[in-house]
Amino acid sequence: MPTANERAAHPRLSTLLRHLLPSSPRTSPATATSADSLQASPTMAASSASVFAAVPQGPEDPILGVTVAFKKDPSPVKVNLGVGAYRTEEGKPLVLNVVKRAEALLLQNQSRIKEYLPITGLADFNKLSAKLIFGADSPAIQENRVATVQCLSGTGSLRVGGEFLARHYHERTIYIPNPTWGNHPKIFTLAGLTVRTYRYYDPATRGLDFQGLLEDLSSAPSGAIILLHACAHNPTGVDPTVDQWEQIRQLMRSKALLPFFDSAYQGFASGSLDKDAQSVRMFVADGGELLMAQSYAKNMGLYGERVGALSIVCGSADVAVKVESQLKLVIRPMYSNPPLHGASIVATILSDRGMFDEWTKELKGMADRIISMRQQLFDALKTRGTPGDWSHIIKQIGMFTFTGLNSDQVAFMRQEFHIYMTSDGRISMAGLSSRTVPHLADAIDAAVTKLK
Repeated sequence: MPTANERAAHPRLSTLLRHLLPSSPRTSPATATSADSLQASPTMAASSASVFAAVPQGPEDPILGVTVAFKKDPSPVKVNLGVGAYRTEEGKPLVLNVVKRAEALLLQNQSRIKEYLPITGLADFNKLSAKLIFGADSPAIQENRVATVQCLSGTGSLRVGGEFLARHYHERTIYIPNPTWGNHPKIFTLAGLTVRTYRYYDPATRGLDFQGLLEDLSSAPSGAIILLHACAHNPTGVDPTVDQWEQIRQLMRSKALLPFFDSAYQGFASGSLDKDAQSVRMFVADGGELLMAQSYAKNMGLYGERVGALSIVCGSADVAVKVESQLKLVIRPMYSNPPLHGASIVATILSDRGMFDEWTKELKGMADRIISMRQQLFDALKTRGTPGDWSHIIKQIGMFTFTGLNSDQVAFMRQEFHIYMTSDGRISMAGLSSRTVPHLADAIDAAVTKLK
């Protein structure tokens, strides 16, 4: 054991001993004398309190917070209809068989490596993604007018697109539908854009406020960016008809409004990849420019792989080359380059005819189950004689239904029936099953009867 004089001569040794030696009544006199002689410095005192002590507690995400509350509920009859993730009839997460096959092929390939992807991502994935949404015969693709980069699912695609526009587009105002996915305003605000809204949903009809939509787009400044849900609008499940889309297209092109499509549900809404891309292809066919954010979370069930793409349709091939060069400059300091695995799964499926066909069958199976849940819930409410018109449940499309329930009714259903949804009354139809539909119908019936 070093003497007191030796410890005094070596301050670092004294500090080490102070941390290692026990501070108890059994401490030796020599050690105690040394410990007593150490005076707490201002730095030592400050280390007991965090420099982040004043950071306020952040609120739960309004959507993900539903799942947090659900998990804490011990009730055996609880139902989570909050988060937008597909569930089987048994209420289990689903990994598509075709995804399992694609992963098995990738694992069997001994020549595969784990090197960084380019900043723009996996080249085959980008080409195949553009063809999937725009169509293989798209003039924009054939004329090399599309710049596509792999991004971190739909969220990342929207963020990269927003930051590109904030840097390189003359109009920095984006109009988003009211309501829309809760992350949209946050993404675009942080990207550097000013967010405005346009009318979209009519609570009275629980359908599209088409006249209000047209009036607000007509009032938008020339060149403004307009966010459009390609299909299966989130959270309402209300989409324009083909004729209405054509009117929207004509109005936007006449005012030089820039379309920014968000496609999270291609094939997942109707069961048809082509039908769900129809609105986008109408805008591409007229030769104009637009942005497109794609996600494979829902339609391939690759939620945790974070697989998406941003495509910008440009006026010429030369412009597309320059746009891609600037997208690289946005991505590089943000996340450098995207992950390899999920994009490789998508590229494997989209490039093989047999696997592609298998995917479309599984995709239609998911879409059909959701459509079936809509019909079952509507029938159950009708059988119970639940007050009100519930036909919007079968008129809306995609993963979500905007029920029309108010926040008090939502709270009542959580308290009394252990059913969890967002406070605006949005429910994920994919979270329902034939077993849970009667329970939900009982809850809705009780809520609208007791809390009008």
